[in-house]
Amino acid sequence: MTVAPGVRLRRVYDEPSADDGRRVLVDLLWPRGLSRDAAHVDEWLRAIAPSGELRRWYGHVRERFEVFRWRYCDELLEPGRAAALEHLRQLAGRETITLLTAARDFEHSQAAVLAQMLREGTLTPVSEPQERGGDPACWLPRVCRQCGSMADADPPTTCPACHAEMPGE
Repeated sequence: MTVAPGVRLRRVYDEPSADDGRRVLVDLLWPRGLSRDAAHVDEWLRAIAPSGELRRWYGHVRERFEVFRWRYCDELLEPGRAAALEHLRQLAGRETITLLTAARDFEHSQAAVLAQMLREGTLTPVSEPQERGGDPACWLPRVCRQCGSMADADPPTTCPACHAEMPGE
């Protein structure tokens, strides 16, 4: 697999630089308040953007980034996104590319995930995140307030460990 060290990462709102090379927007939606001329985008690769569902769940909450990265890598295995990723790999193998995003914290965006993957020649993150399920708070009603055990039933009525009554939500 080709490693592409000439991959840059920037906000689409930043002034273009002479060393940007090919500028590729990797967002699903066009950036607000920015004309196509002012963006200086050579290519808009919507097919590689995370799904709307994943994007809404993440909401650029930094504490969710590692789980977002993992889920996004899973989405990149889907045929349309995989083809778009291969297109990016080919571009990066031929020339310097700059991945653009409208995200304020672009270091914690899908563009950062893509840049790391292209630079390292990998598809998956280095390690699996601690949490792969939903938000941890969604399990709170199943935790026994007496002993801390987790109930299997939803909604639980009694604790499986200490048999204490568990109040509803």
